[in-house]
Amino acid sequence: MTLTIPLRRQSAASAAAWAVAVPRVRWRRCFASSLADRTPQKTPSSRTDALAVPNPDPAPDSASAALVDQHAPYMVATYARPPPVFVRGSGSWLWDVENRKYLDFTAGIAVTSLGHCDAEFTRIMADQAKTLVHASNLYYNPWTGALSKLLVEKTVESGAMHDASSVFVCNSGSEANEAAIKFARKVGKVVDPSGNKTEIVSFNNAFHGRTMGSLSATHNPKYQKPFSPMVPGFRMASFNDIAAIKDAVTESTCGVIVEPIQGEGGVQAATDDFLVALAKRCRHVGAVLIYDEIQCGLSRTGTFWAHGHLPREAHPDVLTTAKALGNGFPVGAVLVNKHVGDKIKVGDHGTTFGGNPLASRLAHYMVTRLSDPELQQQVLAKSAIFGDRFDKLRVRFPQLVAEARGRGLILGLQLTEDPTPIVKAARERGLLVITAGTNTLRFVPSLLVTEDEIHEGLDILEEAIAVTRQ
Repeated sequence: MTLTIPLRRQSAASAAAWAVAVPRVRWRRCFASSLADRTPQKTPSSRTDALAVPNPDPAPDSASAALVDQHAPYMVATYARPPPVFVRGSGSWLWDVENRKYLDFTAGIAVTSLGHCDAEFTRIMADQAKTLVHASNLYYNPWTGALSKLLVEKTVESGAMHDASSVFVCNSGSEANEAAIKFARKVGKVVDPSGNKTEIVSFNNAFHGRTMGSLSATHNPKYQKPFSPMVPGFRMASFNDIAAIKDAVTESTCGVIVEPIQGEGGVQAATDDFLVALAKRCRHVGAVLIYDEIQCGLSRTGTFWAHGHLPREAHPDVLTTAKALGNGFPVGAVLVNKHVGDKIKVGDHGTTFGGNPLASRLAHYMVTRLSDPELQQQVLAKSAIFGDRFDKLRVRFPQLVAEARGRGLILGLQLTEDPTPIVKAARERGLLVITAGTNTLRFVPSLLVTEDEIHEGLDILEEAIAVTRQ
């Protein structure tokens, strides 16, 4: 199969430079156990086993290990990372310190929708960095307003959130959801001056972020317990349970936040009937309806927003976005309708970096590219290829592959057992894939991934599954 991105061979001089720059020091104890979990347990040596795969994870005495060993003691250990150290990307491909080449089906967790190092994105970044990076929200700049205007126009034009009217630009998905929660609380105070309308409802298996407000809406003990108590006033409801909506969303509810497709929760899609019923209940009790499309929005489903096919009465009052909005550069945004926007006053919320000219100009470019109907049609065509290959995987591995879920290029393959060995086997054969929910492989590649790349990646996945089933 012809690859679209040529591999640049590492020269002897380059390899020597790495050897000088990265001293070969001992792999620290804190990483030794992690490596043990990820390397073959056979004896006498993992080096012999490594010869059987094209991209064996870097060994403890490798340049990658030395670099991690040098830096890791200075990094707060909030992630358990596998051994590769990535230094370069292009399109759907990444290269590590060892010059191993990987096909990336993660896109930085649904972030690099145009692939790594898109040429025009890079040109814009360099141009704006030479022009103006930051001046603060104490003043206007040309790009915050231009981004806001474009987001509103393209959203309405797409058939989603028909009454979108204004935008708050921030730096991340967690910040976008934090702002949405605050906006809902403010609306509740205005609608009910008694102060009794303060509850926020979210759903099981949801993920809305790690700040204390967004974390309080993420009802997962794994995330919440180390930081409890949570912010008061958050309630959990049952996802896709129409019958439970009435008891969950009450006169005390100021806001409801829901993902049209739960990404971290296992690529679980909300049913249309559920979202319609939820919106109807929110209107009835005067609660703000928030759609979190941080992972599933911006054409990842094949439509500009995942909720765009719903009737107007099911459209949100607030829509949050981030991830693909910056293609890797930190930026997020909150779209609101007039019902919400008119109640937010000067001083109610703010951000030091949000809406800076560099981030806003890059996001403006991303919205322009991702709102292209032709790109969206291509996403749907590529989704069909994934679906066909998933069907074949179910036939070949009926005891392992239970079902495929999702839309567009946010897809989940539900397995009957822990996929961790498959993820490792795929990585050591040159494919990066991640998990979600319980025993779910998640596929969120660049929206520009080619048909050949899809087939190549799924060939690798099939081989990885076969190897782990032996």
